[in-house]
Amino acid sequence: MAGEEGLFGPRSVTWQLHGDPMMWIAGVRALYLQALHPRAVRGVTQNSAAFRMTGRGRRDAWGRLMRTANFVGTVTYGTTGDAERAGAAVRRIHRRLTATDPATGERYRVDDPALLLWVHCAEVDSYLQVLRRSGYPVGDAQADRYLCEQRASARLVGLDPEEVPGDRAALAAYFARVRPDLALTPEARLIDGFLRRPPTPAPLVPVRALLWRPVADLAYGALPAYAHRLYGRPAPPPAAVPRRLRATGRLLRAVPPTLRWQLPPKHILRAVARLGPGTRPGPYKLRGSAAILDGQGTQGDPRG
Repeated sequence: MAGEEGLFGPRSVTWQLHGDPMMWIAGVRALYLQALHPRAVRGVTQNSAAFRMTGRGRRDAWGRLMRTANFVGTVTYGTTGDAERAGAAVRRIHRRLTATDPATGERYRVDDPALLLWVHCAEVDSYLQVLRRSGYPVGDAQADRYLCEQRASARLVGLDPEEVPGDRAALAAYFARVRPDLALTPEARLIDGFLRRPPTPAPLVPVRALLWRPVADLAYGALPAYAHRLYGRPAPPPAAVPRRLRATGRLLRAVPPTLRWQLPPKHILRAVARLGPGTRPGPYKLRGSAAILDGQGTQGDPRG
């Protein structure tokens, strides 16, 4: 569908942010944070063979990570139809799933709006925190605009956009309300162990230590202080986190975008081919805040 901009479009803040390579580290940070909600994390571990099994079965957890990345890429850079179909598929899966509280025996639905909201807020907060602290030029007004735009993504997974935080103040208030519910459960320890030492064939264990462990450490370091206290591991010195994020951001952004975007599933390349080379995402397009915020029109409207 040539010319169809999709759910957000190239004038949106979302279009620019989601093309940055630091999104991968932000995604790992989101997994660390999401795992601290006891009911939400049980919905993952009790319904995923990747976390119920050991050995080869555990390796499917990599598939979960890639499916999440594929969903974000489809919703951001695909056509509106692509995004709606991806959202419908997620809602269809969630409707079938339940989880059990081991302490009370209560059985609850995975698509409980409170749980979906936690997952959404942990994701968008992680994306903003990591990218901003790594040097991506996102101003306060643009950060608020991003959160407002992301109400459209929340709608796709089954949330009422009006109930989703649409700016930084509302997001901070949400986290303040939910913090008493967070805890380090056995399921959270399981996720933590996977992120620190994901299942890897024996010959690749040295590669895991060399390449993956720094990513996991960096994502963990970018968590808020209360998350470090819950996990019970020391946080890095406060000044070290932005320094490491900025150094990593400079390194990853030095790789030419056209080379990075060749990696599957190539959402950005397909979007640029559909809409033209002038729609390539990039941080330089955020330097003029008015150019992004003015003329926004209906792009990113949570009602679609």
